[in-house]
Order: sequence, then structure tokens, then C-alpha cells
Amino acid sequence: MAYEVLARKWRPKQFEDVVGQDHVTRTLRNAIESGRIAHAYLLVGPRGIGKTTLARIFAKALNCAQGPTATPCDACDMCREIAAGNSFDVLEIDGASNNGVDQVRDLRDSVQFSPVRGKFKIFIIDEVHMLSTAAFNALLKTLEEPPEHVKFIFATTEGDKILPTIISRCQRFDLRRITTQLIVERLRHICTAEKITIDDDALLAVARGAEGGMRDALSALDQLVSFKGDTLTEEDVLAVFGLVSRKSLEGLAGHMLKGEMGEMLKLVDAFDSAGKDLRRLVVELLGHFRNLLIYESIGAEAAATALDATPEQLRVLQAQAALADPARLLRVAEQLVAAEESLRHTLSVRTRLEIALIRCGRAATVVTIEEIVRRLNALRQTELPAAAAAPRGARPPVMEDPIVKRALEMFDGKVVEVEE
Repeated sequence: MAYEVLARKWRPKQFEDVVGQDHVTRTLRNAIESGRIAHAYLLVGPRGIGKTTLARIFAKALNCAQGPTATPCDACDMCREIAAGNSFDVLEIDGASNNGVDQVRDLRDSVQFSPVRGKFKIFIIDEVHMLSTAAFNALLKTLEEPPEHVKFIFATTEGDKILPTIISRCQRFDLRRITTQLIVERLRHICTAEKITIDDDALLAVARGAEGGMRDALSALDQLVSFKGDTLTEEDVLAVFGLVSRKSLEGLAGHMLKGEMGEMLKLVDAFDSAGKDLRRLVVELLGHFRNLLIYESIGAEAAATALDATPEQLRVLQAQAALADPARLLRVAEQLVAAEESLRHTLSVRTRLEIALIRCGRAATVVTIEEIVRRLNALRQTELPAAAAAPRGARPPVMEDPIVKRALEMFDGKVVEVEE
């Protein structure tokens, strides 16, 4: 028997198997149980998060021999045919290659025929945004008033490209990127069943590389098993996909917050020599500083539920949040955003990254205007009595503070960066 890749072997078969899309599965289950089944649904979201899988499960739920039911049996002929993609009553159409008016006219003609064996004739159109405007317009009337036995399920990665007149005739569901924690838990379950030995850091690295897509995570795991066998470590994952380890990434962020330029450049040299993806490094650094900003803004308790982070990552965020205030973190994040944009168009990636990190290091250590004002106010409160008692014409103690000196130079028209 031919080998079946993990992404297909572990494709969800029931609503409860779908990871990270509870808001969609709950609505579809309730619609089936209450008999409030619409004639058209639109599933929108990034690649690999379950759009087509949900469409197939929903089709099974509607056409199962025991259905409509929220728990299709997966044993009857209809369920097996739909799962295999060869049912006469469930037609999966690729919108990219069937995007013309003629194809839509053929579909519109076939709508009039009753289902062969099932209760409904279901049309699943993937990447529906690829249909031309004329094809969309040819579908409008049928989509608004289809026969009772017809259901449409559209899936797309780019919902903004679909005509508003089409969207208004559908129930729209926006699917979310799957959180890192949920991907890790699912991968751990699959690895246990497949007798694959893998450590937690390796699972986290695979989940990071998947960027919220379960299919990408399973494809990556498949590739790793082919490369290294049934025992996998974080180093294996990092070597194959060019990622930087979580600890190295957090260490680089710590050096940036402390303004340790030499240590930053040493790490960049090590990453470049090891063949790491430097563009991806900037994206992950930006995500880390985004988490730091949120942690600083909403506090530890709220961040534990708001952030897609492991307990160990939260401990690192707590430690690094004490190194800089939100204003400095915001400046670092702005530098990283600019760097991420410029790296798309540069040939000298390492040089551009080094410049960006040096700027980030300076942005993290340069004192902000708000800090100068706070220091002046604090000094004024503590030094006023001493200044009142000082001899006439004597220089007040507050004037000897280095921050105040630099601030006065700035107010005299000189542009000076104030460093701690």
C-alpha cells in the first residue's frame, strides 16, 4: 500500500477533530441540530487551517445515511465517498482552473438535477476568489435562489476579492490562524500515535515554522521524519528549516534591550554562518517585541491568556519587560517593522540586518523625553529645599544631574542622544 502523508492520514473526520476553529464548528453543528441550514456558506482564512476539511465534514454531516447529523458515521457509502472525493452528489471544484463564465454556466445547469444518492447536491468551490467578475455575476441568481436540494460551500484565502453581492448571499465564517499551543498539542498527539520521539522544544520549533497552519506543521513533521528518522530534536528542526532557536532569539532580544552591540553582532555572525534565514529572524524578533509590548501594556495576568506563548516564554517576557519601558519597546518595534519591509528588496541581507539591530540597540537605551520630564519632576521635588537654602547665585544641585545637563543642551538647540 502506498505511503499516506501525515497531513492526509490525520485529516480531521469529525467537527470535534478540527483544531482551533471552535467558533465555526459550534455554529455548523448547531445549524444542523436545529435544522437551520443555509443554502450557501463562505469560509475565509489563511492556507492550511481547515477550510476544505470543514467543507467536507459539513458535506458528510448533511448527506450521511443517518443525517443530517452533527456526527457523521464515517461508515456509510456516502461518508466514504465524500471523504475519498469521488461522490456524485458532492462536487469539489477548483476555482483557479474553472473560473470562466462557461464553467459557471455548466454548474448552473447541473444544479437543476436532483442528487443521485444523498439528500443534497453540494458544490464545494475552493479558491473561489479566482472566479472572474463575469463568472460571479453568472452565479448570482442561482446563488440567491437555488433549488432546495442544493448547497454551496465556498472557500478562499482572500475574502476581500469576492464581490459584495456574493458575500451578501452567504453565511461568512472567518477562520483563525491556529495558535502555537494548539499546534504543539496536536503534533504531540500525532507523534505519540505514530511512535515518533520528539522533545518539546522541537515541537515548538515546528509550530513556529508553520505560522498558524496545521497542514504546514504536519508536512514539516513528515519531512523531518524522512530526514532524521523517528527521533527528533530541536536542532534537527532548526537545521532543516533555517530557524533560530527560541533561546537564541530571546537572547538576541535581551542584548538589544541592553544595547550590547558586540553581542548582537556576534549572534548575527553565528546565525549567518549556520545558514539561518535572516529575514525570518526579523519577523520572529518583531513578534517577540510585539509580545513584550502587550505584556507591558496589559500586565502579567492578562498577558497569560491574551498571548500565544508557553509558560517558559512568559517567564522570559516578564524578565525582559523590566529592562525597558513601553516607549522604548515601541521604538524598537518600529525599527524592526522598517527593517522587515526593507529586507524584502535588499541583496545584502546581513548588512541591512546589522544596521537595523544597531539602531534597535540605540533605540532601546536612549532616554525618552517622557523619562527626562519624569526625572526633572522628581529632582525638583527632592532638590527644592536644598536649592532654597543655597547661597544666592550658587548652582542648584539639580543642575548637576547628567540627564538634566543633556536635556538643557537639547533645549539650547543641540541634537544630543541621551544614554543611560
